[in-house]
Amino acid sequence: MEFFDAVMLARMQFAFTVGFHIIFPAFSIGLASYLALLNGLHLFTQKSIYLDIFNYWVKIFAIAFVMGVVSGLVMSYEFGTNWSVFSYKAGPIVGPLMGYEVMTAFFLEAGFLGVMLFGRERVGPKIHFFACSMVAVGTFVSTFWILSVNSWMQTPAGFSVNSAGQFVPEDWFEIIFNPSFPYRLVHMVLAAYISTALVISAVGALHLLRLNKESVDSPAQKSRGAVCVMFSMALWIIAILVPIQMEVGDQHGLNTLKYQPKKIAAIEGHYEDAKPAGIVVFGIPNDKNKKMDYALEIPYLGSIILTHSLDGEILGMNTWPQDEVPPMALPFFAFRIMVGLGVLMFILGIWSLWLRYQKALYVRPWFLKYALIMGPAGFIAVLAGWVVTEVGRQPYTIYNLLRTSESHSALNAATVGGTLVAFIVTYFFLFGIGVYYILKLMNQGSMNGDPPQLKKRNLKMLSMDRMYRI
Repeated sequence: MEFFDAVMLARMQFAFTVGFHIIFPAFSIGLASYLALLNGLHLFTQKSIYLDIFNYWVKIFAIAFVMGVVSGLVMSYEFGTNWSVFSYKAGPIVGPLMGYEVMTAFFLEAGFLGVMLFGRERVGPKIHFFACSMVAVGTFVSTFWILSVNSWMQTPAGFSVNSAGQFVPEDWFEIIFNPSFPYRLVHMVLAAYISTALVISAVGALHLLRLNKESVDSPAQKSRGAVCVMFSMALWIIAILVPIQMEVGDQHGLNTLKYQPKKIAAIEGHYEDAKPAGIVVFGIPNDKNKKMDYALEIPYLGSIILTHSLDGEILGMNTWPQDEVPPMALPFFAFRIMVGLGVLMFILGIWSLWLRYQKALYVRPWFLKYALIMGPAGFIAVLAGWVVTEVGRQPYTIYNLLRTSESHSALNAATVGGTLVAFIVTYFFLFGIGVYYILKLMNQGSMNGDPPQLKKRNLKMLSMDRMYRI
């Protein structure tokens, strides 16, 4: 297969569109739940500060939601134009699952979105809270069905193959709740919540860095209350969910070792079987010579993590024929990017807990700058995780059953290449405008909350921070 043949170009096109698309649903999933939480807190406490934060973020949610819907429509057409053989063979299973997503999640989201955005004064606070909750539930249900489809392609179950070569359902419960689905669903939902919390904390840090340059009695401090609450809530989410995500990721890895050992071999960087197995912290995969160049390895740690024993065996890439294993470099490096960012998120959460203890959460410039820089880290980790998932499944679209090279339409390389270029130009132009407007709202927006009572110790530390530029 030539690198830039029609099939590779079709794969690149789908990778680009799904990579661009996944950022917006990940943000929408987390932000919808956050907005429902804010609305509920306002309803039950009657504190206007939660409504101020809600009104600030609901406009951003609306834009992100629309961009997520629009960017996702293209992929449905790609299944028919570029991957018609896959659509034909897997259609009896994939088609109904995608249909369930439209009939449940999309109509639930669309039905209540208008009430969420424009209906507070018309329907009252209780029904408005219900509408916000339904939008949040809709985003979760959408995730449920999409992850079920993708997980079935990773670990197919509950099917048979008819005389026409189609995968037909035998047990819908086994299809939907296939072996990898529970782990991947929880992992993705937590990733969406953490990614959203990182964005919210980054926006809060941006505003606090500005407010901390103003005098305490400055009119600009009127927004401090809402900013502090928003910043604090986001950091609680990060501090709580990141350790949970690490445990979920560990369990997901054990499940992958059981059902997709070839993917684990690529992730771990093992060409040969290893017993006991170390962890390759860094190296340069050399597929030609079947070895890891410049490897930096920690002995025994791979066996401990993946088998929970000191002498557990990890199969290497050479266990299988070369045409049945994925390329190593992309999943190997993407996994390390994801894990590395996870460690940085963990540091942010622990640091925030320490500053809470010191009562200095809102006034430390280095911490605020760190939170600001970490804003996009969740989305980068999500993209890296999807690279691990999808490239690690190769050379199959349906793991061990249907090859990618057998799934495509009768394609013309020039046509696919032309549409790929058109997608790149169109996406960066249209969605670039949307992202620019979201960033503009985050940068210039104001929240009219009552400022909290800053303790004298906080004011003293703030003055010291300014003086010594800590």
